[in-house]
Amino acid sequence: MSGDPPFQPVMLETERVRLRWIVEADAPALFEIYGDPEVARYLSRPAFTQMAQAEKLVATANACYADGSSVNFAIERREDAAVIGTAMLFRFHRESRRAEIGYSMARAYWGQGYMHEALRALIDYAFGPLGLNRIEADIDPRNANSAKSLERLGFRMEGVLRERWIVAGEVSDTGYYGLLRKDWR
Repeated sequence: MSGDPPFQPVMLETERVRLRWIVEADAPALFEIYGDPEVARYLSRPAFTQMAQAEKLVATANACYADGSSVNFAIERREDAAVIGTAMLFRFHRESRRAEIGYSMARAYWGQGYMHEALRALIDYAFGPLGLNRIEADIDPRNANSAKSLERLGFRMEGVLRERWIVAGEVSDTGYYGLLRKDWR
């Protein structure tokens, strides 16, 4: 939430990936990820068509670190430092100790377990240093792979919000998921 204390730089590491703050040099990789219509298929915005959109994402991420409203990480493969995705916590409700989680991965890396590693680290950070009690996820119910990822992490589907999104003229529902700190392994 705007006006909250700023986030302090942090790096989260797993065996194969590193989650670090997004920097200006990430714009080309972010454009490639979010410019892929298959990656953007189930997002709440259409695929990027201009580099300026990726540059704006970088600027927004940095402004949000400063105002404490969200923390957006680049997911970097440790073996070659390639940026392969993003993962974030946003829509913080400090009093209730909850936030939403969001994530995207370049198509070339789907199905290889990178996102699972990254999200485990992000959830540990959320329930550990950030002191959250609940994490929520809003996904398109047609995105079966995302649903499987969440369920594998212990999230439970809590409901469907009908026709919640209209993106590029397409109407879609929301599958609403939640994970409680006490249920995190």
